[in-house]
Amino acid sequence: MLRHLFLSLSRQPHLRRFLESSPAARPLTTRFIAGRTLADGIAVSRQLAARGISTALDHLGENVTTEAAAIAARAEILAALDATGATATPAPSPSTVAIKLTQFGLDLGDDLCLRQVDPLFARARALGTRVEIDMESSAYTARTLAIVKQMHAAHGCVRAVLQAYLYRTENDVAELNRLGVPVRLCKGAYQEPPDVAFPRKADVNANFVKLMETLLGEGTDPAIASHDERILLRALAYARQRGLPPERYEFQMLYGIRRQWQQRLVDEGQRLRLYVPYGEAWYPYFMRRLAERPANVLFLATNLLRR
Repeated sequence: MLRHLFLSLSRQPHLRRFLESSPAARPLTTRFIAGRTLADGIAVSRQLAARGISTALDHLGENVTTEAAAIAARAEILAALDATGATATPAPSPSTVAIKLTQFGLDLGDDLCLRQVDPLFARARALGTRVEIDMESSAYTARTLAIVKQMHAAHGCVRAVLQAYLYRTENDVAELNRLGVPVRLCKGAYQEPPDVAFPRKADVNANFVKLMETLLGEGTDPAIASHDERILLRALAYARQRGLPPERYEFQMLYGIRRQWQQRLVDEGQRLRLYVPYGEAWYPYFMRRLAERPANVLFLATNLLRR
């Protein structure tokens, strides 16, 4: 019930405009969002790199409605790619950037979106890094994966995000494994109909574990993106039982969530990458984080009471 409430609130434009423009809201977002500028994101990336943690910088924003906004998003990510080159050296693997294709005009047409994102992959390849293409709602899945495959064929420096709650994902994992496309597996954070996604949490978890083991066994540099302790322990046990070295895979988590587990993974010699969001358009991302875990809501409520 709480999850559906926050997902519904994430789509309210009037509330979004009010909160994103309110100075009072900013202190409440700092747990999950690095800041409002690229400099803020880079500062956090450097701090994490000093602790042996890699990052995926994410300039927040989605569903742009003009070509000008898509072009501006391209410029922002090119700047982020150039900046991550200075943060990669202390980290166990290079910093990356994460993008959502609707931020680059996917709603305005696939060709327009491709014109914006192709230069990003060309720059990433030149820098020896990678662009991670986030998955959005199921309405975009097929088109997103089509662009993933095009960028992989042209540049080879893409990682695709797949969502375990979608029925189709088992086939998508098999296809991307066949093509040698790296995959980040997550559970999924959008409200989907029961004919598209598993409605029960237990079924999502079971599918995640099945797909995770397929990726660990057959995938190319897969990333396991989870904060679920049982899943993390299962992944570690699977890797240990099969003698998989940490350089064959990595764990991914969100900035500000399950910090103790983040440190534990690093202490155990595991590769860890944190998804580090920044930017002014923080509201949808923030509300989806509240929807995912009751602990996030408790954290927010505690901080509200302290004010």
